[in-house]
Amino acid sequence: MTAPHPVPDTSPDVAGEIALEQAHVDRVYAELEKASRRASDVEADGMARGRTSRAGDVRDEEMTGLFERDALVFAAARRRSMIEKQYEGLVFGRLDLGEERSTAAEREVRYIGRLGVRDDDYEPLVVDWRAPAASAFYRATPVDPMGVVRRRVLRCRGATVIGAEDDLMVPEAPDDIVVLGDGALIAALTRSRGRQMRDIVATIQRHQDEAIRAASRGVTEISGGPGTGKTVVALHRAAYLLYSERRRFENGGILVVGPSSAYTAYIERVLPSLGEESVALRAVGDLVDGMTATRLDTPEVAAIKGSLRIRRLLGRLTARPPAGAQHAFRAFVAGHAVRLDEHVLRRVRSDVLRNHQHNLGADAARAALAEAAWRSVRQGDREVFLDAFEGSRAVDEFMATWWRQLDPRELLLGLADTDHVYAVSRGVLDQEEGAALAGSYREALEAGSWSVADAALVDELVARLGPVQVAEREDVGFYDIEELDDLSAYGVQDVRAGDRRVVDDPQVGIVTPADARDRLMMGRIDRASGYAHVLVDEAQDLSPMQWRMLARRGRTASWTVVGDAAQASWSDLAEARRARDEAFAGQERRAFHMDTNYRNAREIFDLARDVILPLVPDADIPDAVRETGVDPVTRAVTGSLATAAADAVEQLLGEVEGSLAVITPRRWQDRLAGLDGAGDGRVQVIDPLSTKGLEWDATVVVDPDAIAEESPGGVRVLYVVLTRAAHRMHVLRPA
Repeated sequence: MTAPHPVPDTSPDVAGEIALEQAHVDRVYAELEKASRRASDVEADGMARGRTSRAGDVRDEEMTGLFERDALVFAAARRRSMIEKQYEGLVFGRLDLGEERSTAAEREVRYIGRLGVRDDDYEPLVVDWRAPAASAFYRATPVDPMGVVRRRVLRCRGATVIGAEDDLMVPEAPDDIVVLGDGALIAALTRSRGRQMRDIVATIQRHQDEAIRAASRGVTEISGGPGTGKTVVALHRAAYLLYSERRRFENGGILVVGPSSAYTAYIERVLPSLGEESVALRAVGDLVDGMTATRLDTPEVAAIKGSLRIRRLLGRLTARPPAGAQHAFRAFVAGHAVRLDEHVLRRVRSDVLRNHQHNLGADAARAALAEAAWRSVRQGDREVFLDAFEGSRAVDEFMATWWRQLDPRELLLGLADTDHVYAVSRGVLDQEEGAALAGSYREALEAGSWSVADAALVDELVARLGPVQVAEREDVGFYDIEELDDLSAYGVQDVRAGDRRVVDDPQVGIVTPADARDRLMMGRIDRASGYAHVLVDEAQDLSPMQWRMLARRGRTASWTVVGDAAQASWSDLAEARRARDEAFAGQERRAFHMDTNYRNAREIFDLARDVILPLVPDADIPDAVRETGVDPVTRAVTGSLATAAADAVEQLLGEVEGSLAVITPRRWQDRLAGLDGAGDGRVQVIDPLSTKGLEWDATVVVDPDAIAEESPGGVRVLYVVLTRAAHRMHVLRPA
């Protein structure tokens, strides 16, 4: 028996409607509990199958039983997990379908939810929101009602209905229909923001729904100014694609890429709450497997690392012999003195790299070196000479340094040497840029962390070098330092931890590294994996090199791309556009434009609009649909900026119920750090670039001029910052 539910203190008509909806929701959850029990029973049955004999021998029929067991357990566990994840707010909508003057008996009632639920007679109690039968919930309008008389959005807390909002699709409500509220969308907009993005599947509007359900092939571009719901639309599109073409996208996978780890933490709940988990959610700095990058370079260095011209520098790095390689080869082979000077070795290397990636070309390099050695001798029997060359220990020792395996991170860290940077960047960077690049890698070595821009460079180097090849040995384990030196000839990488060195191999334990360089080199970097669909949010921020990194993951993929040029933190939009077009590889493109700002109160957005338009006159300015009657507070602070920020936070905590952000440039971060977590965790102190794609009920923007000065996108990033607040905003300027 379902426990009784508290009914809000409302008018009799409203209370009656809430009670009516609660009765249906109770029935749905009762069926859900039965489905969960059935899944548990199936899981238990699966575990009981496939018993092996006591002797341990597995017969064919037992192997079949084991397979059946695994399949049953997997499917049942997945179903049970899905049911558990959908418990919160499972039923969120209702459609009353019929003619304009139809009676209650003539109308069909259709409930919409995150998951399809049927009763014991297989009659639908809830229609999955992605199913064609649910499309009218999003697409119906008074102009084109699609057979809908009333659309109702249910608001639930757990399994309890706490409110409802109706949209009437006919000129007058039939006598037997009660209409509740002022409209579902506006009701959703006035509620508070939490730390994680709210799933607003119930309030998606028609033009947004068209983008969600657009054809899966090719490239779907979703544009619009701040607050227009682009991100929510894109995420719901990912869930819809998995529903409509499950085999294709579940097998191939969907990659969702956001601008920062703060962004991914914010939205990580959305897709599972819609019923989908076959999605890889990555920040741009986490796209390379085995590497995590969150630190931001200065705008000058980020521009160097992100531009396509850096490819010339990377090409020179991979074309050079590894550090420590001998510059000439001297050996006795089959009784002959072999002498190969630097120019010969350079030609051999160039010839091999023309057809092979470095890390995959060791055998080809050895063969080419043998041919060069034979050409230098041309005495005796050629086959005898080549056999002797192949078995020569002197050749082994030479190859161990001249053509050793190269980790791309090693090449980048070598750029901490300013002289080395000048040598490989001639004609690419000027001296000031070269010094800045070298300084960025000295900073990496001091901090023990990569920058976000470095991920694309590592990925580019992997594409040029190939993955590091590790020799297979039976005696894997902990090695003496002398043994590890010998193992370098086999391409085995090692790390140092205090006085111990440990092979970086999946079969060997890894000791936590002792210094910054070790942390930078931890893990194994591999080639990019491909996906069936790539979804890119805040696409206007991607550098050309980052577009190349994405292209390697989307060679055979369809794309959903979300962005707004006016919010770009990458300055050369033309170069980025060319790299983006190359990533799409000529696929068919369709565009959807969002022009209504649902997030910001009009008073807040008007201030942001006045900041961006003088410098970006062609900015995509949406129409803010909501007013609060409260203007943003702008203050010139003559005293302590930290004290002024604390006062603003205290005031705003009393004015809004939800989340609050203090957005500060780098120069004030230390002095404002103490505000993070204030208000029982409601307050977050965050840097400007990490606010991309996020929103709060209120914000305190500290030193807007410094934000524009420190950010790679200048005033475009300040525009982003000024459009993060839904209800209240304070702007503090040092006097």
